[in-house]
Amino acid sequence: MSLSNYPTAPLVLFAAVMLDFWLGEPRRFHPLVGFGNIVNRMEVGLNPPSRQAHRLQRITGLLAVAMLLLPAVLFAAWLGKQPLLGPVTDMLLLYFAIGHKSLHDHANAVAKALAAGDEAGARHRASMMVSRDSAAIDPVPAATESVLENGNDGVFGAIFWFLVAGGAGALMFRLANTLDAMWGYRTPRLLYFGWAAARFDDALNYVPARLTALTYALLGETRLALTCWRRQAPAWDSPNAGPVMAAGAGALGVRLGGAARYQGEWHERPVLGAGPAPIADDIGRALRLVRHGVWLWLALALLAGGLLYA
Repeated sequence: MSLSNYPTAPLVLFAAVMLDFWLGEPRRFHPLVGFGNIVNRMEVGLNPPSRQAHRLQRITGLLAVAMLLLPAVLFAAWLGKQPLLGPVTDMLLLYFAIGHKSLHDHANAVAKALAAGDEAGARHRASMMVSRDSAAIDPVPAATESVLENGNDGVFGAIFWFLVAGGAGALMFRLANTLDAMWGYRTPRLLYFGWAAARFDDALNYVPARLTALTYALLGETRLALTCWRRQAPAWDSPNAGPVMAAGAGALGVRLGGAARYQGEWHERPVLGAGPAPIADDIGRALRLVRHGVWLWLALALLAGGLLYA
């Protein structure tokens, strides 16, 4: 189901977003936990530590991605076409794919710890949002960066692919994003095996990342956001996180990026945005930017649905 073939897609989208706001992510028996266990076992079985030809590792990684995604996505697409079950299935799949409430919960936990003067607690909670060494985390910029980046990865990307390909599209995006998070590292073990997962996630994120960046620009300091996007994004390692975070930092009028420690090693990252370093209140401002973006996308989806079926 999508805006192109189902007139109530915007209503299903609205229902899924409201369900996420109401329930958040499942606290027990989360489907991604089971999926992650399968992903780990498959990687151990198909990517042994013994050296393999790089080409063979890439082919094996590509086959692993196909085996993990195709059955689930095709089954979801079939369910989405059923007359009565389809809308409910699509709503539940989009609810599963969206992490909007979870993003708020994690970021607000950092902000509350900071407000209570609990710096260690804020670092610990920020470390749950990013893949950096917790002892070296500056919680305010780390949480702010995570909110902006995950606005795309956990919210807008899923909505975009829902509007393109229904619940199956949202499921594909979320599972591919999870695969990239688990296999998309440039380590000796995963550099070639995880290549397909990383490239597929990059491809799925290309359009939604730029729409997310545009959303941030429209809802914040527009001119500065667009300037930062144009000048700073190409220097960032990720082709999709760069536009999102540069535009988001510019929209907020803060400076992000800089040095960060990953697995014991310091990395000097390019500066993103412009202005002062973020303060604790900017975590809430980043959350509002994402939240207002969701309302904007919902309004545009309803408008597009009305124009298509007027």
